[in-house]
Amino acid sequence: MQLFWRQGYEATSLQDLLREMRLSKSSFYQAFGSKHALFGRCIDHYRDSLARGMQQQLEAAPRAWDFIAGMLDSVAGEVQGEDARRGCLVMNTASEFGQSDAEVAARVKAGTARFRKVFLQAIKRAQAEGDIPAERDAGLLADYLVTNMSGLRSLTKAGASAAAIRRIAGVTLSALR
Repeated sequence: MQLFWRQGYEATSLQDLLREMRLSKSSFYQAFGSKHALFGRCIDHYRDSLARGMQQQLEAAPRAWDFIAGMLDSVAGEVQGEDARRGCLVMNTASEFGQSDAEVAARVKAGTARFRKVFLQAIKRAQAEGDIPAERDAGLLADYLVTNMSGLRSLTKAGASAAAIRRIAGVTLSALR
């Protein structure tokens, strides 16, 4: 997953995978069937891990607003470190494949739906807690957050500074109110 996330599907060769996973070609094909099948499993793993982590963070947050603000701010932290500027594997995949591969497109759609579900829960909770007006369309705001998270992660890949990401995140938060 890490290799696909760093390089993308097309730029990752079978030899890269064999070297990274320390497998022979026959063991690779026996275990995964194909590069495409492994990639699908990696997208599923990434989606499930990220959505589970988001859900846990939301449940642990004292207020849903804190979770939303923290999610947006966390992108600023992605501009530094070993794993910096990789973006979101699901959205990177959407950009790389578009709709050219129906199976991959379905996995991307499932990923964005899972992320949206957590944001929808957060928006509804923030509305109940009085931090977002109750008359605002919670579904639309959840879509807005998925879109903004994707955009912020794309900006980190393009070289935006942490300060710029935080300023944009602040505008995103103000639009929710």
